[in-house]
Order: sequence, then structure tokens, then C-alpha cells
Amino acid sequence: MPPSNKFEIHFNLLYSLYSLPNVILPFFGGNIVDRIGAPICLIAFASLGFLGQLLFAIGTSAKSWGLMLFGRFVYGLGGESICVAQSALLSRWFEGGELALSFGVALSVSRLGSVFNNMISPALANSSSTPSALWVGFGVNAVTVLLALAIAYIDKKASAKCKEDNQTTEILTQALLDREEIEEGPLQVDSKDISFSDDDTVSTGVPHLSDVKRFGSMFWLLSLSCLVVYGCVLPFNNVASGLLLERNYFTPPPADCHLTFPDQCTSGSLMVDGKTNPSFDTDGNVCPADKSTTAPVLPTSLNITTTESSWKKTHYVFESVTATDVDCGDKFWSDACTKDYCDAQKRATEKAGRIMSIPYFISAGLSPLLGFVVDNIGNRAIIASIAPLMLTAVHIQLATRSSSPVLPLIGQGIAYSLFASVLWPSVPLVVEKKLTGTAFGVITVVQNIGLVLLPLIIAAVYNHDGNRYIPNVEYVFITCAVFGLIVGVLINVLDCRTGNRLNNPSGEPDDDDNSEPVSQIVTMDDGCFIS
Repeated sequence: MPPSNKFEIHFNLLYSLYSLPNVILPFFGGNIVDRIGAPICLIAFASLGFLGQLLFAIGTSAKSWGLMLFGRFVYGLGGESICVAQSALLSRWFEGGELALSFGVALSVSRLGSVFNNMISPALANSSSTPSALWVGFGVNAVTVLLALAIAYIDKKASAKCKEDNQTTEILTQALLDREEIEEGPLQVDSKDISFSDDDTVSTGVPHLSDVKRFGSMFWLLSLSCLVVYGCVLPFNNVASGLLLERNYFTPPPADCHLTFPDQCTSGSLMVDGKTNPSFDTDGNVCPADKSTTAPVLPTSLNITTTESSWKKTHYVFESVTATDVDCGDKFWSDACTKDYCDAQKRATEKAGRIMSIPYFISAGLSPLLGFVVDNIGNRAIIASIAPLMLTAVHIQLATRSSSPVLPLIGQGIAYSLFASVLWPSVPLVVEKKLTGTAFGVITVVQNIGLVLLPLIIAAVYNHDGNRYIPNVEYVFITCAVFGLIVGVLINVLDCRTGNRLNNPSGEPDDDDNSEPVSQIVTMDDGCFIS
């Protein structure tokens, strides 16, 4: 394992390396799906996720950062590209008003998975070990592969049925046109004469990367908005547990709070004969006053050379003990020397996990509803400005006040849901139909550039500030949110100049000869709906 001062960099690298493949892969994800089919891609990408989680779990068990980082990279190869296959399948089987609802339901299930992870993982890690929690994740990925196989089977059967129905419809239509009676017997139709396209103008060719130069200013503004707004939501979730512990649930004890015996353990099996080591402030009062949200006081130094087989080390000698020295996965700390500290940390971690699930829980409930509402009221560009404005207020609150984080996180969940409900359905409205898949690939690439860089920036700020998140890491998120607000205003200005296509419920421009033309109106038929 790396030194404690490098842990945050390695930890955030786990997220950056996950996103790194997706700076390139989404360019090709739609093309791969077009060439070999969404069901096969779904199985392939699910299998990559399965392999990546296996490597990550093995690396964690072996305490190998190299294997852990490589596992996350492999997981990233499938973890985001699987969304392309998912979107292709949804776009194939749902249309019209059903499409937004289907994406909303898919997003809800995804967010419920995040809620489950945030709440269950800390409990599993605390009751057993961190590797045990990751092996449970490996089992979940195994189920994902099985579900992908089941979906491929269902898709194959349903496609065959649809093809048979379309052949029957073609013959019936032709017979009516020719005023001929249909003879009883088996239907013989050449499949090459049947078109399954709802729009004969749609190109069947595979888009090329050179097509990006055909995207207009509105598309690039949406891409930039995606980068910065998601940049203050998804990377925040990566560090939310640590940030909430520091801010609310495991705050450092007061500076004037000291142990009675500063160079001795505080609680556990090493405290024999009922011996205690309480902490007091300079006025002689027991401290910390609020033990439910404040970390217990740690020894200032230790010199223990006795050993137990269950301990990770043969000796524990520290001239200056800090919180980063305490490994609650080591029974020396959790059972023998600082049991009170580790018990309090476990309780706080589980509480932080529950609280940090609030945005995703709200998103899971609101996404289908908001998809339906946006389809009926429009105002996509306006909502794309409201969401970063709300996020700015959320992160200012988290950075500057010590009040409960529940209300700000509710605000983040609402803002996150609003933004996701308008961003992805807006993309097909501003590009040509045959370039929709490429457009989703490009915007996903832009999104993942942010998801690669921001965790590294956060780690650098955290280390520079002496292993603290508050307030400067929050200022990074505030900067992203403010920039997102500026981009949102520009989107509204451009939308007004181009006929209010995004703000109109129908997605069609106003009947105004003075409006500037943009790409033709399209419906989403491919691409990765990621949130």
C-alpha cells in the first residue's frame, strides 16, 4: 500500500482509470453496436465488467494497488460502453412517448443500484472486511452477465416474431393495393424486399469520426454543459463519504481535548484491570462533548512491541499518531488499542453512506416522472440553466456552513434529475438523425474527460490542504456549477436565436422566418444515455 499521504491520489485514480477508456471508446461504441448487434455487445461489455471486478477484488485482497488500478481500467472498458448497447436496445423496442419513459425507468433502476451500493457496502466492509464487500460486487457482476444472456435470448425471439408480423403486414398491404385476394397457405416473401425503417431517408451507413465537424454550436454547448454539471455531481459522490465524515459525522476533536495518558491506548483488550484513559479539556470537562459526531481522541504516541497473531504488524511504534495511521481493518487498532475510535468510525461511515445516497434515491424516484413532464412542457434549455444554479447553492452551503447536509443533498438530487431529464433527450434535437449515435458518443467522450481530470484535481487539492476536503474541494465543485450556469445561459440565448427548438415541447422550431436553421429534427435511435 502507498504511504498515507498518497492514498487520496491512488483512491481517485481508481475513478480516473475507470473513465479513461471512455475518452476514446464511445467514439466507436455506436459503430460496434451497429456492426455486431446490441445483444452481443451487451454480453461482451457485461463480461468485461465481470472480469474487471474480479481483478479489482483480487487486487484488494492482495493489497496490490497495481492490480486494483488495472482492474478498474478493465471495468471501465465495459462499464460505460454497455450503456451504448442498452440505449440501442431501448431505442429499438420503444418509440415516441414511450422512449423517454423507458430511459427514465432505466435510469431509476441504475440509481437504485447506486443507493444500494452506498448503503450496503459500508455495512459489509465494517461487519466483515473491505475485500468481502468487493467480492459481493463480483457476484452482482456475475448476475449481470446472466441477465445480459437472458436479454439477448428475449431480443432474438422477439425480433423473429416482429419480422414474421412485418412480413404478414407487407403482403396484406400489397394485396389491398393490387385489389387481389390473399390465398390461403404459407407466406413466401423475400426479406430483401421488406424495409423495417420508419424513415426511408435514414442512412444505413456507419457514421465516421469526421462527421463531428458537422455538429453545430448548440451541440458543443450541450457537451460542455454535460462536462461541468456532471463534474460537480459524479466526482462529488466519489468523495462524499469522506467529505461528510469530515464535515458532519466524524469531525476532529477540539484542539484542547487531551487524553489522561497521551502515550497509551484508549480502549480495547490492552486496557487490563478495568483501566481507562478518558479525555478532558483545559477546564477539566470531559470531551468531546458530542460523541455522536466527533471522533474520539487518539494517543499522541505509542510504543507497543508485543504481538498477537491476528495483528498485521509485529510492533506499533509511533512518535506522533495521526488519524491516517489508524487502520481499523487491523485488529490491533479495532480490538486492542483504539476500539472506541474504530467503533465510532464504523458507525459514522455507515451513516454517511446512508446520507450520501439521498441524491441517487431522489433521482431514482423522479427520473421517469421528469422524462414524462419534459416531453409535455419542454423548457429543456431553461431547465439546463436551473440545474447548475441549484448545484451552485448546494455546494456553497456544503462549503461554508456546518449544518445538516440532508437539505443540500436533496437539492443536489433534484438538480441532478432535472439535468439528466433534459440533456440526453436534447442531443437528438440538434444533430442529423444519421449522426445521433456519433453525437452520443462524442458527448460521452467529453463527459469522461471531466471524469478523468476532476478526481485528480480533487486529490491534489485535498493533499495540498493537509488532507482536508472543506472548503477548497467544495470550491472546485462550485466552480464547475457556476461555469455550468454560464453555459446554460448561452444555451438559452442560442436556442432563442434558432427557433426555441429545445424549449418547445415538440422539439420543433417556432414558425419564424427570422430564426436561424440548425440540424433537422430527429428522434433518439442510438447512443449512451449515461447519468
